[in-house]
Amino acid sequence: MVTYVLAPDSFKESMTALQAAEAMAEGVRQADPQATCLLRPMADGGEGFARTLSAALGARRVEVPVHDALGAPVQGFVYLAGTTALLDVATAVGLEQIPPCHRDVMGSSSLGVGELVLAALDQGAREVIIGLGGSATNDAGAGMLAALGVRFLDEQSAALAPVPAELVKVAAVDTSGLDPRLADVRVQAACDVTSPLLGPQGASAVFGPQKGATDSQVLVLDSLLSRLASLATTPEGVSGTEVAQRPGAGAAGGLGWALMTFLSAQTRPGVDLVMEASGLAEAVEGAAAVLTGEGSVDSQTLSGKTAAGVIRVAAAAGVPVAVFAGRVQADAATLLGQGVHDLVQITPEGTAIERALAEGSQNLRSAVARWVAAQEAS
Repeated sequence: MVTYVLAPDSFKESMTALQAAEAMAEGVRQADPQATCLLRPMADGGEGFARTLSAALGARRVEVPVHDALGAPVQGFVYLAGTTALLDVATAVGLEQIPPCHRDVMGSSSLGVGELVLAALDQGAREVIIGLGGSATNDAGAGMLAALGVRFLDEQSAALAPVPAELVKVAAVDTSGLDPRLADVRVQAACDVTSPLLGPQGASAVFGPQKGATDSQVLVLDSLLSRLASLATTPEGVSGTEVAQRPGAGAAGGLGWALMTFLSAQTRPGVDLVMEASGLAEAVEGAAAVLTGEGSVDSQTLSGKTAAGVIRVAAAAGVPVAVFAGRVQADAATLLGQGVHDLVQITPEGTAIERALAEGSQNLRSAVARWVAAQEAS
């Protein structure tokens, strides 16, 4: 009996990673009804991380009313697997939730992330894993911290709202009210960004403009984040300024820094967490092939976290990899021989983008069926 490991990433705006894996499985069984399919949907630390990891862990979803980046009520989610809680920053304060014309980085807060963490604590979580991708905020996690009991004070010791427009007046950070349950909770941040908190490669300069920050606001934000870092100290006595230099401190508008500084979080590449939890390395042993995929493939695909991780694991086991994509760019041929054995474009040439996205699942299923039939006939 032939075994195929199906480990795709999401196909953006067309299929989630799980939907893509299911479409692949349908294609395999269409060509070979006796084949065994091991579904291992993948994700990096970006949007959809917690949902994908929850599938690997068999977690249940709990709906949590939270606030988006601008303070409007939205429905967030926490996924629970035993005493492990998984959450995505983007479900609470995601950039995609805010129309471009309404984005206001100076008035945005990560409060909703803190509300998700509180919900996880209320559910008895002893480990919290947070996907940091897709945030609309640049508040160094101040909103999240405020929800967890931290107060930001001005020179008169008056509490400030945890948004950059107010935090520019910060003179002190009071952590005496930080939720004591956090002391017994392990926090991991799934982070594929290596930016520090500050400077030309930091959160404000690199990601601020995507969130609506003007050139002058980028300077104000970087100065604010520097000020917050100078006022903070980790529970172990490390200065916030030192933590600000660590890779990943600039992730999610500085949420990475806040998690490291106040919650002693460890950061790890999201795909490593998903591969570990899903048992990908064990699954590929003895498989005929690993099928992965994403929306578009080009010569830089191996620089991406997800595909590179899957290919690395398969190569270590000596198992061939086929990459399926909505579009295979002309320069993608350079991937062949670098752990990639086949490149397959699932979209017929000349298909309009809207149709390609709408028919992605069908196209993927058909492409996999043709590929498997060809492999087993050869």
